[in-house]
Amino acid sequence: MSERLISNECFKSTGFSYTLSLISGKYKMTILYVLAEFDVVRFNEMKKYIEKISYKTLSATLKELEADKLVHREEYPQIPPKVEYSLTERGKSLIPILNAICDWGEENAL
Repeated sequence: MSERLISNECFKSTGFSYTLSLISGKYKMTILYVLAEFDVVRFNEMKKYIEKISYKTLSATLKELEADKLVHREEYPQIPPKVEYSLTERGKSLIPILNAICDWGEENAL
């Protein structure tokens, strides 16, 4: 059996790299966590819950998560506009990973 050499490998081709590309960013995991905890959340509710996130950052991050098919956006044609966000099945498949991170944090918090 041959030994793997780092010089023959490429980080970009790993599943780990792909997963990080979807969830890395200051607020992506936070938004996924919020949607996992509360199922369906309106934009302003999420803004209030996360607190320090700007409207622009929240909007841009939600658009990225929607483009990656992790978040579903439902817009209702009414005045004032009503928009709700929820996890897609693909997004829900990340929840065990987020739960493991939460468990690790609870076990190792100083």
